[in-house]
Amino acid sequence: MASDPAGAAAPDALIETRAAAPASRNALPEYLPARMVNEFVYCPRLFFYEWVEGVFAHNADTVEGTLRHEKLERKADALPAPADLPSEERVHSRSVELSSERLGLIAKMDLVEGGAGIVSPVDYKKGAPRDSDEGPQAWPADRVQVCVQALILRDNGYACDEAVLYYSATKQRVRIAIDAAVVDETLAAVVAARELAAAGRIPPPLVDSPKCPRCSLVTICLPDETHAAATLRDVADDQQLSLFGGTAPPAVASGEPMLGDVRRLVPARDDLRPLYVTGHGMTIGKSSEVLQVREAGRGKTPSKLVQEARMNEISQVNAFGNVQLTASAVQGLCYADKPIAHFSYGGWFYGLTQGLGLKNVFLRREQFRRADDAAFCLRVAREVVATKIRNQRTLLQRNHIEPPALPLLRLKNLARQAQSAAALDELLGIEGIAARFYFEHFAGMLKVEDGDGVPAFDFQTRNRRPPRDPVNALLSFAYSLLAKDLTIVCAAIGFDPFIGFFHQPRFGRPALALDLMEGFRALVGDSAVLTAINTRMVGASDFIRVGDAVALTPAGRKGFIRSYEQRIDTLVTHPLFGYRVTYRRVFEIQARLLARYVSGEILRYPGFETR
Repeated sequence: MASDPAGAAAPDALIETRAAAPASRNALPEYLPARMVNEFVYCPRLFFYEWVEGVFAHNADTVEGTLRHEKLERKADALPAPADLPSEERVHSRSVELSSERLGLIAKMDLVEGGAGIVSPVDYKKGAPRDSDEGPQAWPADRVQVCVQALILRDNGYACDEAVLYYSATKQRVRIAIDAAVVDETLAAVVAARELAAAGRIPPPLVDSPKCPRCSLVTICLPDETHAAATLRDVADDQQLSLFGGTAPPAVASGEPMLGDVRRLVPARDDLRPLYVTGHGMTIGKSSEVLQVREAGRGKTPSKLVQEARMNEISQVNAFGNVQLTASAVQGLCYADKPIAHFSYGGWFYGLTQGLGLKNVFLRREQFRRADDAAFCLRVAREVVATKIRNQRTLLQRNHIEPPALPLLRLKNLARQAQSAAALDELLGIEGIAARFYFEHFAGMLKVEDGDGVPAFDFQTRNRRPPRDPVNALLSFAYSLLAKDLTIVCAAIGFDPFIGFFHQPRFGRPALALDLMEGFRALVGDSAVLTAINTRMVGASDFIRVGDAVALTPAGRKGFIRSYEQRIDTLVTHPLFGYRVTYRRVFEIQARLLARYVSGEILRYPGFETR
C-alpha cells in the first residue's frame, strides 16, 4: 500500500482529537460522510443545516446531481478486494461504498478506477474547475472530498496515490495528488466539522458570498436577510435603530428600504398552489402521482371525476366538511410533505394531517425555553401588537372613503404605547382599544351600494362565534385561512405552532401561528374581505342565516377563496430588505426571522409593515 510518511501520522492525531472533543448534545451518526466534509469546507452553515439539523431542500442543481448518481448506481460494479486486483487489466467499479472505522468516515464513490494494484477514486462534478495560471484546479471543497475517499480506500487496504475530479461542464479531469499537504488539509477539516457539530450552535451565514445564489438551502438560510436583521436592536435599547418607533427615519420617508437593498435570493413567487375541495361528499383519491377529486355517485350512477391535480404541483390540500380521503392519498401526501388542512363545512379550521416534516427538535427546544422567559415573551409581544396596530392604521388610510383623522392619530399613539408596554396584560388592553377604534370605522372601507345608494353590507362591530352578519362571516373565514397557512409555515420550519409568546397556550389553539398572524390580519385577511366585497366577488346572495348565525354558501366560499389566494399571491416590497415577494413568501420569511431571534442570531424580531 502506497502512503507517504508525512500523511500517515495525521489520522492518529485525528483519532486523539475525536476522543478529546466535548460530548455533543446532538446524537449524530458515528460515520461522517465525505459529502458532508465537502459541505463543511464549502460553507460551515450549510454543513450544520444538513448534518446536525437534518435539513435539506432540492433545487435544479441537486435534482440533476441526484439523477446522475442514480444512473451511476444502476451500473454499480463490485470493487475487487486489494489482493484480487488484476495486474494487467484496468479496474472500473461504479458506485462503491466503503467506510473507515478508524477515521469514522464513510463515502460512496462514483467510480474507482486503476490498474497494476493501484486505484484512484473519481468523483463527478456538474460545474467547471477553478481557473489558474497553472491550468484547471480543483475547488477546495471538492479536493477534500476526494481526499476523504482516498483515505478510506487506503484504510481498506488499497494503494491510492491520487484522486480524480471530472467536471462535466468543461469535460475536464483534474488529478489530485494525495500528498501530506492535502491529507493534513482534509483531516483538519474533518476535525473542525466534528467540533462544530459537537458545539451544537449554528455558525453565522456567509457575507455577500457568490456561493449563496446557487445554494439549495438559501431560502432556509436567508444569509443576507439574517445579516441585515442582525443590526436591529430593541427599541428600548436604541431608538436610532428602531424600525418603527416614532417618526420614520429619512430612508423610510423617501421610500427606500430601511436596511439598504438586499439581494433577493428568495424566489418572488411560489409555483406550487393549494388545492381546495369544498363540495359535499367529495372523495380525494390517488392514482400514481395524481390526486383525483370525485363526486359520490347515487344509486347505480358511478362516481364522477371532478378534478385532477399532480402532487408535485400543489403545496397543500384543504378539505371542507364531509370530504373523504383514501388511505393511498393520505400516505402519498404525507410522504411528499404536503399537509392536509381540515375545515368544518362553515370554514372553522380544525387541524392538520401531515408527514414527519422537519425531523430536528433544536429550534423547538429553544422555543420552549424562550416561552418560559417572561421578558423575551414581552419583547416579541410588543412587536406583534405594535405591528398589528400600524397595519390597521395603514389599511384605513389606504381604503377609507374619508380617512378619520382622530382615530388615525389614536392608533399611531397606541402603537407607540404598545412598543413600551410593561406587561402582557397591558398589551392586551392596548390591542383591544386599538381594535375598537379600527372596527368602528371599518364600514367606511366598504364601497358597494344597492340601487338606492345604501351600503349593500351593514357592518356595525366585530362579532364572532358565531358571526352575526355577512362581513363578520367573511372576516372569521379569512382569519381561519390565515391561521391555517401560518400553522403550516410554523411546522415546516421546525416550530411548535402551539407554543406562543404573546398568545398563551390553550387547548387546540395554535398560539405561535396566531402571534405571527397578528401583523397580517389587516394586510391580508381584512384586505381580502374588502376586495371580495368591493369587487363583487362575493354578494349578498352568497350568505345564509341560521338563527343568529350567518355563514357562506358554497358559491360564496369559492368566491372568497379566490380573493384570499389573489391577496397572498400579490407582490409586496419587504420593508427591511427592499425586494418584492408575495405575501405567501413573506409568511415564511417572517417565521424564519422569528426563528433567528429565538435562536439568538438576531437581536430583535422585526414585524412586517407596509407603507
